[in-house]
Amino acid sequence: MFNPEKLIRKHILDIPGYEPIFPVDVLSEQLGMSADQIIKLDANENPYSLPEQVKQALSDFSDIQIYPDPESRYLRQAISEYHNVPVSRIMVGAGADELIDLIMRALIDPGDFLFDCPPTFGMYKFDGDINNAEVISINRNKDFTIDIKKIIQKCQVQNPKLIFIASPNNPDGGLLSRDEFARLIELPLYIVLDEAYIDFAPNDTSFLKEYREYNNLIILRTFSKWAGLAGLRIGYGIFPEELAKHIWKIKQPYNISITASRAALAVLKEQEVFKQNCDRIIIERERLYKLLELIDWLSPYPSKANFILCKVQGRNALEIKNKLAERAIFIRRFDKPGLKDHLRISVGKPEDTDQIIHYLKEME
Repeated sequence: MFNPEKLIRKHILDIPGYEPIFPVDVLSEQLGMSADQIIKLDANENPYSLPEQVKQALSDFSDIQIYPDPESRYLRQAISEYHNVPVSRIMVGAGADELIDLIMRALIDPGDFLFDCPPTFGMYKFDGDINNAEVISINRNKDFTIDIKKIIQKCQVQNPKLIFIASPNNPDGGLLSRDEFARLIELPLYIVLDEAYIDFAPNDTSFLKEYREYNNLIILRTFSKWAGLAGLRIGYGIFPEELAKHIWKIKQPYNISITASRAALAVLKEQEVFKQNCDRIIIERERLYKLLELIDWLSPYPSKANFILCKVQGRNALEIKNKLAERAIFIRRFDKPGLKDHLRISVGKPEDTDQIIHYLKEME
């Protein structure tokens, strides 16, 4: 009798599945309530609606029967002008997630080493496992800074091909320091800096401009967070040209839909509106942080992203999450090494902050 699992690659059989967050429409159906009754603060999404100019771009279905440009020329040119980066350095992906996978496909042979620094974004290990890499997790310090000494020591022994560093890091919102970057970039491997949340951080904290100086630096960005295009899946990266030319070979030819490309172009034309929304989120993040500090059993960590991580003390984090869910308020709970009894709260609108703080105080 035919056994389908016998033909599946063994390392795939052993990989645990990724646990995604449910979208609003699914939650709405499960709870039997309208979407506008739900406060969704569990996926670091942008709470602000798109301006009319972007909505108009999304409603344009002309040429939808034609395949999109496989090189995303217009969008890459717009990104080039936005960052003052040569077009040849820019690649666009279906979210930064696709680019993470493509980097590994280009570099990783089965058994090759790659480093990540948990607690951090789970897709680095997830894609590493899929690509049959030997993922070496170098745990962060208690304050969530990277253990730079251990990274350097491990590099001397295991010769990894690349390391992924998120700055700001998810889930704590901390930044990579200039000193840490200076020590990392001298290592003989690719440094992938994931700057998905950098638009919520101070202007001088990005390392994008350093692309000119180093041929082992990759910077990843996304339209999901600052621009609120998470549902369209569109991100981009600044790559060394020597690597980019090989990633072009393995990229799916039509990976970016016409709709996603048009929306991203419209965002870049109306970037001031989105920057204003980022400023609103930053202001609300600071207010949320101060209010969380007043709750005795929560210890929030300072964040430069659009979320705040909290250590729960003397309470059960899962119980807190579930009680909020009963009130249609959804946040993220962690219970793994380095994140035991932690909650992460995305920054929403002021009224969302008021609601969650009200219910958290009720639990005191």
